[in-house]
Amino acid sequence: MGRTLQNTMINLGLQNACDEAVYQLGLDIEELEEIEEDAGLGNGGLGRLAACFLDSMATLGLAAYGYGIRYEYGIFNQRIRDGWQVEEADDWLRHGNPWEKARPEYMLPVHFYGRVEHGPGGAKWVDTQVVLALPYDTPVPGYMNNTVNTMRLWSARAPNDFNLRDFNVGDYIQAVLDRNLAENISRVLYPNDNFFEGKELRLKQEYFVVAATLQDIIRRFKASKFGSTESVRTDFDSFPQQVGCGGRAGARAPRDESPRAQRRCPQVAIQLNDTHPAMAIPELMRILVDIEKLPWNKRRVGSKRHRRGQAWLLTTQTFAYTNHTVLPEALERWPVDLVEKLLPRHLQIIYEINQRHLDHIATLFPNDVERLRRMSLIEEGGTKRINMAHLCIVGSHAVNGVAKIHSEIIRTQVFKDFAELEPGKFQNKTNGITPRRWLLLCNPGLAELIAEKIGEDYVKDLSQLAKLHDFVDDDLFIREVSKVKQENKVKFALFLEKEYKVKINPASMFDVHVKRIHEYKRQLMNCLHIITMYNRKAPPHARGSPLGLFLGTRVTPALRSAPGIRREPAKLFVPRTVIIGGKAAPGYHMAKMIIKLINAVAHVVNSDPAVGSKLKVIFLENYRVSLAEKVIPATDLSEQISTAGTEASGTGNMKFMLNGALTIGTMDGANVEMAEEAGEENLFIFGMRVQDVAALDRRGYNAREYYEKLPELKQAVDQIQSGFFSPHEPGLFRDVVNMLFHHDRFKVFADYEAYVKCQEKVSELYLDAKAWTRMAVRNIAAAGKFSSDRTIKEYARDIWAVEPSDLRIPPPNEPRDGADAANGTANGTAAKA
Repeated sequence: MGRTLQNTMINLGLQNACDEAVYQLGLDIEELEEIEEDAGLGNGGLGRLAACFLDSMATLGLAAYGYGIRYEYGIFNQRIRDGWQVEEADDWLRHGNPWEKARPEYMLPVHFYGRVEHGPGGAKWVDTQVVLALPYDTPVPGYMNNTVNTMRLWSARAPNDFNLRDFNVGDYIQAVLDRNLAENISRVLYPNDNFFEGKELRLKQEYFVVAATLQDIIRRFKASKFGSTESVRTDFDSFPQQVGCGGRAGARAPRDESPRAQRRCPQVAIQLNDTHPAMAIPELMRILVDIEKLPWNKRRVGSKRHRRGQAWLLTTQTFAYTNHTVLPEALERWPVDLVEKLLPRHLQIIYEINQRHLDHIATLFPNDVERLRRMSLIEEGGTKRINMAHLCIVGSHAVNGVAKIHSEIIRTQVFKDFAELEPGKFQNKTNGITPRRWLLLCNPGLAELIAEKIGEDYVKDLSQLAKLHDFVDDDLFIREVSKVKQENKVKFALFLEKEYKVKINPASMFDVHVKRIHEYKRQLMNCLHIITMYNRKAPPHARGSPLGLFLGTRVTPALRSAPGIRREPAKLFVPRTVIIGGKAAPGYHMAKMIIKLINAVAHVVNSDPAVGSKLKVIFLENYRVSLAEKVIPATDLSEQISTAGTEASGTGNMKFMLNGALTIGTMDGANVEMAEEAGEENLFIFGMRVQDVAALDRRGYNAREYYEKLPELKQAVDQIQSGFFSPHEPGLFRDVVNMLFHHDRFKVFADYEAYVKCQEKVSELYLDAKAWTRMAVRNIAAAGKFSSDRTIKEYARDIWAVEPSDLRIPPPNEPRDGADAANGTANGTAAKA
């Protein structure tokens, strides 16, 4: 979520008033804002996407909750010590959190372990251990509409009698200490992005959040009939999207305002943000079948009415699933033994779901045993595992990817069998970002400049940025955009000098690559380009240079004339500051080695007087939302260089585009749609496409072929391997080089040549400041599609069957009747909304 203060002031329209009031007190609002801790309660893009979605849902007037865990320790703080990443605990609550409100009156029990008894009354889950879920509510204000939604985060608490009954020998102290075992559930966030860690505590966290959330949703659903606060609703007919409301994904809520129509409208839609909350599917089935005593299924006889009230139909109509990754190591596969121990009833329900699912497949494809194996929820062989993505697909009425290319990949490759079975279930919802935080808050200079040209309405309708196309040839506007960018660069350079004790040249090109450190994001390819630029920019040194052998032989006459080597012409010696930042999962050895290599290369480059200010390399420590808000507005070149077909969407790419940076990238994720919107000629696109990667896989990727063919690549790799960047420990990067030659699934060498050539085009364009800024304005003008408001409107229309409301709730000091008249609505309608 990042910081809340400035975002709240902007969305309530109070920023100027607060700034003035604080100034009158002799304080600086910016200093106060810097004191606030980031709420880092998620991992990488997935967690930040959820935060943008909450902002958009409130801004669009959708009645929505965001549910999660109130981790006591969020994503770790990263420190760089001697070039290595060191993790420190993120004690973000040490000074309290003024934005949250504990709601002990809504505390709920969550059960674990135990056993299942089957009797005449059905299944009973007994002898369980209970953990209490205490909700903390954080307000989520919409932009200038006085709508405030809620983010509800659950904190684990031990019940008062926790284990005390088991300690009849008087070990009271140990019994009290063991309460920690329960409360550990919400202690710390697992810091893995795009990697599955199958630990028991992680499964506990996943079940804890869904069990508490479903109880909370059902409590509200039962109490919502005719405004009652009692649990009076006894049937679940209107719980999910229903036949009377369209009956399928894509249906809109009926216009009929009669009580009957309102009862038949969907009351609940639950979007599963990847597979982490997948246990919600068997949990809702457990509640409906075991507690509410609904039948699993009924025979479909006669009218559609007979299909209502069935637990499985209600469940599938309630859930929709968003897939966020195609990397095999990221897909959750929980061992059956672990689920049986922790959640025995849920395993039985998953087996039942799977049996019915496979029976259905068998009737459609008789004797196709291989298809049954591929589509089963249970993976056999070795350790039996539950494929959580398959569970989500079978248990949902809609499945979506998060960019066109990604949705196509999951439909035609990853979940091909499921898409063939139910093609209408699969959709695309391209990700977006909130323009409130990622333009108004972080880049007020640019936001104001845009408002002067096209008005302020673009903040709630980002498609209006297209009007900026009219000003691409307006020299005054181009100069003003360039001036704002330069001011942002100077501000960021001063920040780096103050906080990191690093001096950079604000006139240099800011070439920025900030995101989680992962092999597929190819920070290594950027690093190879840095070494190549260094080898080109630094003149030949005398042999025996104290910096090592390669400084003496960097550009020998033979090497200078070798095929593929081109000394960069003097005019292309464009000063660059390469900024790389991001966290590596603590257990991800290769990612941590990549951080060490980048810092080792930075040390050599930044220490070489022959390079001087032509090239600087910075590793940005502890990258997080509040740091992104500083670096993104200052960026000239945005690096989005994942191997085609591996990045589901990306949202950093959109943030840079909106803030006037140019993109160098592959045709991957949302880059494809950015190129569609802005025109491919307005991005620096290079490298293999998805079909090229597939063809290379079929042929067989041989890294050594590229190494032998490209002298500059060979030189850079040899320098890493020989210890040129680690003279005190020559073999330090042996694992990195070995991976690049023998285990590189992401084919860095295959795209290296195209990447370097594309970077030369970047340098060439940067020399023409006016042409560069014109291209940046074309990108800003084309960024309208990438608002999370557009994304959420599509989810609402195509999946949740609800309509956004542009109704502005009047503030307390305005009479309701006057506000209703201004909104053109009747008093009753406004009150209901």
